[in-house]
Order: sequence, then structure tokens, then C-alpha cells
Amino acid sequence: MDKKRSETPIIEESTAAKRQNAEFQSRGDVKQYFGPGIFNPELADKLRDEISNSEPYRWGHFSNLIDDTLLRNVRKEVETEIHFTKKETDIYKVHQSGDLANLSGLDWDDLSRLPSVFKLRAALYSKEFRDLVSHVTGSGKLSGTKTDMSINTYTKGCHLLTHDDVIGSRRVSFILYLPDPDKTWKEHYGGSLRLFPKIIPNVPYPDASAKFVPQFNEMAFFYVQPGLSFHEVEEVRVDKQRLSIQGWYHVPQEGEEGFIPGEQEETEAKSTLKMLESKELEEFDFPKEVRIPFSHYEMSNYEPKDVHLDDFDISQLSKFINQEYLNLENLKQLQTKFISENLIELDQFLNDKYAPELRKLIRKSELEEIMPKHQKEVVYPWKISLPPHKWRYLYLDGKQPEELSIEGVKVANSGPQETPNFQMLKQTTDHVVTLKLIELTSFFKSVSFKKWLILLTDLTPTSDQLLARRFRPGHDFTLATTLNDQDNTIEAILDMTLNLTPSQGWESGEFGGYELTMATEDPGVDDDPSIYRKDGDDSVLLNTQACWNKLVLMVRDPNVLKFVKYVSFNAQGSRWDVSGQWDIKQRGEEEEDDDEEEE
Repeated sequence: MDKKRSETPIIEESTAAKRQNAEFQSRGDVKQYFGPGIFNPELADKLRDEISNSEPYRWGHFSNLIDDTLLRNVRKEVETEIHFTKKETDIYKVHQSGDLANLSGLDWDDLSRLPSVFKLRAALYSKEFRDLVSHVTGSGKLSGTKTDMSINTYTKGCHLLTHDDVIGSRRVSFILYLPDPDKTWKEHYGGSLRLFPKIIPNVPYPDASAKFVPQFNEMAFFYVQPGLSFHEVEEVRVDKQRLSIQGWYHVPQEGEEGFIPGEQEETEAKSTLKMLESKELEEFDFPKEVRIPFSHYEMSNYEPKDVHLDDFDISQLSKFINQEYLNLENLKQLQTKFISENLIELDQFLNDKYAPELRKLIRKSELEEIMPKHQKEVVYPWKISLPPHKWRYLYLDGKQPEELSIEGVKVANSGPQETPNFQMLKQTTDHVVTLKLIELTSFFKSVSFKKWLILLTDLTPTSDQLLARRFRPGHDFTLATTLNDQDNTIEAILDMTLNLTPSQGWESGEFGGYELTMATEDPGVDDDPSIYRKDGDDSVLLNTQACWNKLVLMVRDPNVLKFVKYVSFNAQGSRWDVSGQWDIKQRGEEEEDDDEEEE
């Protein structure tokens, strides 16, 4: 279940902005602040026609929008007068202005520091330009009293992942670009605006269908439509600064021309933030959080008080696990530690024979094979997760393929419901790395491993879900989510990650790929728990960098958020892992249940 939270770096106008109740008025002819031809009626009609036929939804752009001298002066003022601070969450990494995060919060009686920025704001929120934006987008009237702008700079590694901007009363979103005015911003630099088509409303496809490469004095904009206007800012890949002013035009407020009583409330009700948890949309979540209960026959292996490893178990476990973790005395010590902390990290988990072979195969595959970048390039048994405003990664789940269409999703959800079968999955591929990962993931479903798990944790597993995952550089992530516990029946689960990333350079976290868990007091509170990199922030329970051959096991309750940070384009390879979840019960509960039945 997704925790409600902010999806863009700046989502609310400042307190000062909220107090504004008079439409901003510029001095003199506001059109002098714009470039030539912007208000040409014929060009406006042409742009309106282009936008009405645009895909994947209504969007467009202005070139040479602002008077060149004015905008160059704006850029100078921003660079000299505004301080930027790097801010990072699960959904973005960006440098934001501090006290001027929202331009509407300025003291407009003192313009000595930012006179050109003041003129720019006058231009963008003038009636003349708002009417033009309204005309070309077909959005209806736009507010002149509710202003909403922010300044952001994207440097190497900065990004903003997929979201739809449907928050509050927003009607049109815009980005005015201010990179170096004397140089062309090239496509391979990154930082482009990418737009996503929909499978159904609120469920975008995993790949963008339109892309806008930013240049100085260009404005990209789109009509904010609930469930449709999904977009992202592509990661900046090079050591260059992509400065921009982002803003929104809101629905008219009370007292303004075009105000419609109840319109803002209706818009807010359609917000994707409120739609994400609906049952209907969860049908389009892949992979689903479904742990398959063990049969009564299998459970008979785990319920005796004296669960132990026989010779067959030891022989099976020894094929994969480091002998250090099979020693019974060591297991007792590890169990004591796990019971005390509800968490344990086991370095060098796979043994010296299995681990080097697997590492060599994965790294060879990364260096010699072309990484699939788009959904159509992903070859079964690998799949791509859905939807991309929650997560995007490749995975093996032991199940049949799903077609990413309305009909395909219906078949997957209402057709034959097969349980995962990794042994059968081996017959679908001859790819060496895939076969090796299937073998390893299948091992975690063995009775022998689950008996070992009992000895380590003193917990009895009752169901499981296993995934092998690949997070590709420049593409993949998961956003912060809690466990799916709509029925309030989950007390806790056993959560596992076996880190299998063979490449180097992950220690600092600058390339992302780390897995982070956070505590939340109340998952129903509408705040921003994804802001985690603050000094002294004690909400972070565990932050594990992408690494090689480390097993992490933790008891996770439904309120704990977890995510894998977006993997940077500049990472030396993918993040690889095996992820597992088990429903659990305390040892001894079986006997207590039996006693109650006898009574």
C-alpha cells in the first residue's frame, strides 16, 4: 500500500502566498516582457490545434517566450542571489532554493535583490499570458491570485521520477528552462521532460512516448488531468547545470473571473494521491504482494519444537550457504542476536564455490550483453514491474507472462491462478545468468532452507513470495511503500534481501541503488515520510547500499516504509538481488492452538 506523500519537490505555495488575495498587477505593458510573436493570434490558434491533437495528453511548448535580455538577467539574479540546497527523497534528487523556494513568498516591497525575477513573475501571471495559456490548452480560466512557482536546479545525478502533478487545485503545469543561454542543451545530457501514455486512467505504461529536450527560454507546459498527465524529469547525466523555474496555474479562486463554486473540491477529489489505494487500480500492480500459504503437509516440517537439520538438509544447504552459517553453535548465537534486534545482516552468505561463479556470470552478462531499456526489449521469463509511478524494475517471479493491456491484465487477474514454479521456469530460457538466478531463488523455497530459517529466527514461516530482481542504471527504483494490509490482519512479516550486485562504487550512495527502511508512526497521516536524509533523522531503521553477497533479514511490521532508490545512469552496473517475504508466527503458537481446540 502506498503511503500518501508529496510527489514533487515543491507542492505548496508559501504561507505568504496563501495570504495573497489580490491579483498581481504589473506596471506598464506586460507584453514588453515577452519575446516577439508570442501573442500573435494565428500562432496561438496553430499551437492550440497542435496541443488538442498532442499525445499522450494535452501538452505543448513556447520557444523564445521571454525577452532575451530580461531572462538572462533573471538567470544572473538566481545564480548570485539564491542559495540552493540538495534535497533527496525516494522520488527525486534536486537542488532547491531555500528561503525563496516559492517565489510567491518574497517580500515584494523590497525588489532590490531580484528585480528581473519580479518582472518575470509579473509576466507569467499576467492576465494576458494566463488567457493565452488558457486558450492554447483549453483549460478554462486560470487564477491570478493563487500563484505557485519554485526555482530548481538539476545537476549531474538529479532527477524527478514519474508522477502526474494532480495535487490540490492545479490546472496547468509549466517549466521555464534557464540552462546556459549561449550553449545548446544536448539530448544526451539528460534532464528532458518525458511524458507517459496510459493503459487506463491512473495506470501509465512503463515507457514514455514523448520527450522534450530543454533549451534556454523555452517553456514546456501541459494541462493537468487526473490519471493522465504522468511525466518525469530524466536524470541529468553530465556535469552541467539545468536551471529551471517550475510553476502551476490554479483554478480561479472565489471572486475571480471564471470561479466555479465547488470546482476546486471536485478537482482535489480526483487526485491520484487518493486514487492510488483503490482496489481497481491494484489489479494493475505487477508484481502483486501475494504470499502463497504453505500446505498442511509442508507445515508439518516446521511445527515440531525440535526442528533440526538432517543430513539431507545439510547437503542441500551446503550447495549454497557459507559453512559458517550452518554451524549449529554459530546459528544459536545468530538467533540470539536476531531475537534481540529483529534484524540481522549476514556477510558472505553464499559459499566460496557458488558466489564467485554467480558473480562472474552476472558481471560478464552486464559487460557483454545489451541491457533492455524498454518494455518491448524485456524477454520472458524476465518481466517489468507496473505501474511506473510506484516502481520500475525487472523481475523473475516463477509465473506465466502478463500482457500489459486491459485485456491482458484481466486474463492475469481472472484467468487460471497458478502458483510460482521456478523449476518449470528453467525450461523457458537458456540464458545462463537467468538460469542461475532461478536456481538460487528456487532454493529459498526449499523445505531445507525454511528449516534453517526457523533455527536462525525462532519464527515459523507460513507462506512466502520470492522475486529475483534487477534494477537497471538510468531506469529503475521502487518508491516508499508499506505492506499491503487493507484487512488489518498482518502483525509482521519476515523480510529478506540477498544483495547480489557485483559492480563497484556504491558505498557513498551517490549512484542510488540502496535499500532503505523507515519507521512511520501513523501511515494514514498525509505527510512526506520520504524525506530521509536529514541530520539526526532517527526514522531510518536500515540503509543497505547495493553490495555483493550480503543477506539482510528483518521483522517488518505494516507501518514500516521500504524502497530501493533510483539507480543512476552513471552507476557501473545494475543492482541485483533476491527479495523474499514470509508470513510468520511465533514458535509455540501451534501447540497453544492445539490446546485450545482440545478444550
